[in-house]
Amino acid sequence: MDRTQKAALASAGIGAFVMTLKFAAYWLTGSLALYSDALESIINVAAAAFAFVALRVAAAPADDDHPYGHHKAEYFSAVIEGALIIVAAILILRESYYGLLDPKPLDAPILGLAVSAVGTAVNGVWAVALLSRGKAWRSPALVADARHVMSDVVTSGGVLIGVALVAVTGTLILDPLIAGLVALNILWSGWTMVRDSVSGLLDKAAPAEMVTQIRTLISDHGEGALEAHDVRTRHAGQATFIDFHLVVPGEMTVKDSHDICDRLESAIEGAIEGAVVVIHVEPAEHAKGRGVPVV
Repeated sequence: MDRTQKAALASAGIGAFVMTLKFAAYWLTGSLALYSDALESIINVAAAAFAFVALRVAAAPADDDHPYGHHKAEYFSAVIEGALIIVAAILILRESYYGLLDPKPLDAPILGLAVSAVGTAVNGVWAVALLSRGKAWRSPALVADARHVMSDVVTSGGVLIGVALVAVTGTLILDPLIAGLVALNILWSGWTMVRDSVSGLLDKAAPAEMVTQIRTLISDHGEGALEAHDVRTRHAGQATFIDFHLVVPGEMTVKDSHDICDRLESAIEGAIEGAVVVIHVEPAEHAKGRGVPVV
């Protein structure tokens, strides 16, 4: 089990603990706003479980049916997580509507708020740690999970303030109204997650700064070649596929051109974690004069 899978399992465990606290807060108070917060925690646990499964699949080596590996499984996890968030938002909106029709007083609001606050604090610490690790390990599944947990922290903070206002002012209708606002925020978060993950499934190019880095590496380590053109990149989970055409003098031997390719592959793969490099060698007459110049 690699580090990303362990992080996903940890996220599921922490999510289950926080979910228990938030449902306890709802049970103590009867607050619809706290119910909406607790309901999203169920999605946190389910999403972390999906992320774990996706990471297990993504870590599988390439095979005859999947010669480029299984990296995109992480994007499917993020899409499913986004869809689950949208479902949760719809359920919360339904409860908010019925709460507006018949608002109810809160029971034991102080104790309920204290329990929920503990859960929110735990989520906040974990979201920051998970987002940092997900970005460092270039894991779409972990980043999606971290952003979901972070959105839960933000909405939980709003819920806590709102429920405190209900307890202090006695304005009961605030409770379902806050639940509705939480649902709208969750809905937007789910839509954003689905949109970003679909971009990954459509072979989105690497970030501009990474492409610039790749072109610089080609220029610095391609000594003996004339130029490189048609540099293309695509992200797939933790892998970055890079391919380009390398123009060499027509009289150069196959061995010499192969040595240049080996040097370029080593430089790029050493600088960019998860890089998979494919180079097509061409003779001088195929130069375009607008590719990457080699120093």
